[in-house]
Amino acid sequence: MVDEVTGCLRKMRVEATRPVSYLMPVGDALLAVNDQLGRLLRLRYTGNIHCVECGRKTNKSFAQGYCYPCFKSLAECDLCIMKPETCHFAQGTCRDEEWAKSHCMQDHYVYLANSSGLKVGITRGTQIPTRWIDQGASQAIAMFRVRNRLHSGLLEVALKKQVSDRTDWRKLLKGLPQEQDMVAARDRLIGLVQSDLEGLKQSNADLEWEQLDDAPIQLTYPVDQYPEKIVSLNLDKTPEISGTLMGIKGQYLILDCGVINIRKFAGYEVTASLPD
Repeated sequence: MVDEVTGCLRKMRVEATRPVSYLMPVGDALLAVNDQLGRLLRLRYTGNIHCVECGRKTNKSFAQGYCYPCFKSLAECDLCIMKPETCHFAQGTCRDEEWAKSHCMQDHYVYLANSSGLKVGITRGTQIPTRWIDQGASQAIAMFRVRNRLHSGLLEVALKKQVSDRTDWRKLLKGLPQEQDMVAARDRLIGLVQSDLEGLKQSNADLEWEQLDDAPIQLTYPVDQYPEKIVSLNLDKTPEISGTLMGIKGQYLILDCGVINIRKFAGYEVTASLPD
């Protein structure tokens, strides 16, 4: 028997179990994809895309699921989301001040993670450890707590002079990164940027941070086998995907025919088939 469900994809929901537990939203259904490891999974794109915000039908998705009007008008689609150091809330030009108060003008954490290698990043406290899981990190440790997104972005700019803020997604999906002493790596990185941090404080009178002494966390993922060769699957180019599920990491499904980033195709209407 084959169970089928049709609906629009959303970013997979995660729970920090060992290994991480995944639920893949397809419309109103939540598919427990961990249970499908070693089994066949089929995704058929219907050709329809619906905006994840307003629900309107759109020919093209922007910023992982938005229609063009929402992309141009919503605060969560503004350039400062990708570059938090450019936050313009204080200038009174934010697209949506109420949204910013609940998302940007909240405590943020600057962290060090080990995904495809060491990387720095920022996130709201409510997104720990979800943010780390979505990036496929095997280890992570919080470094600083600040009062808002702008301040976290300023610290990240200083830190990424020494450590990248990017994940090599191909390397991520080829296997586990070399294990790191995250406490030592954190302390070493902070030492390298001390002068930059002091310079930031002098040029930003309201910039304050709390240096944290948190323990690192370890994350494991439900992967039976990593692929020898990375083949990226794209629903626009390959509307029917069928393969054995070998693993799940970050927001990627790892199939024996390739890998697909589910978050990238948020809003895409698909029919998902899960044989018993």
